[in-house]
Amino acid sequence: MTSTSGYAFRCTLTYGDIYGQILVWLLVIFLSLASGLALMGATHPVAGIAVIGLIFVLSLPFLMFAFVTTLFSHIALDEQS
Repeated sequence: MTSTSGYAFRCTLTYGDIYGQILVWLLVIFLSLASGLALMGATHPVAGIAVIGLIFVLSLPFLMFAFVTTLFSHIALDEQS
């Protein structure tokens, strides 16, 4: 029987793991800004601001959930002896 003195946290997350998520978030930002600016230019400034806010409010929880679950799946506990 071996005795352990504890555990060590190790994060194995790499940039490649979140690269796609960063691209999706940038796409959401640019699409919301483009649609908001298009509506503002069409004499609907309140609708433009509402579209930008709505896209951010609806997309941010899903993107944060994807990032956090990716992060949690790359945390490893190493047993130290």
